[in-house]
Amino acid sequence: MDENEVTKKFFGLIPIEFGTAFLHFKHDGIVRQLIHNLKYRGKEEIGTVLGNIYASDLKNLITTHQVTEIIPVPLHSKRFKERGYNQVTTFCKALSENLNIPLNESLLVRNLYTETQTYKSKEARQYQSNLFDVNFSEKDKSKHFLLVDDVITTGSTLEKCARALLKIPNSKVSIVTIAFTLS
Repeated sequence: MDENEVTKKFFGLIPIEFGTAFLHFKHDGIVRQLIHNLKYRGKEEIGTVLGNIYASDLKNLITTHQVTEIIPVPLHSKRFKERGYNQVTTFCKALSENLNIPLNESLLVRNLYTETQTYKSKEARQYQSNLFDVNFSEKDKSKHFLLVDDVITTGSTLEKCARALLKIPNSKVSIVTIAFTLS
């Protein structure tokens, strides 16, 4: 496993094939503005632009690890109705199109509606068990899933998502995020 800040977040917690992030998120930086515009201000085209740019950097890594499907971290249906879209969808679609890997938005589901996780500590995030689950069939077995989110802070959400995906027999999980912040 490659040593970087993303893979270190999950070392000893869940087995991931690789983890990587495109940008570094700082509270006073331009990446924060990009993410907030994408997530809260309906600027979905930001995800497309970032995905198109990052796909070329990911190409060798994806090919080497034989990723078979891209899975966005899902929103609860109530949050989706509030926001009107999932902020990582356009990023995932751009990766899917550029890397020629199918996007699957229905495999991983969010069971519980929660308050925003943005300002919660890792400890506060840990108490939400069974937050995610998978609706899988025989065709989903033995796949390598690329789990995608916007920002990784504590890693708690991605850990729960990966645990759900790893319920699928012989599955592998890798993680990609738009941005990474030190927490």
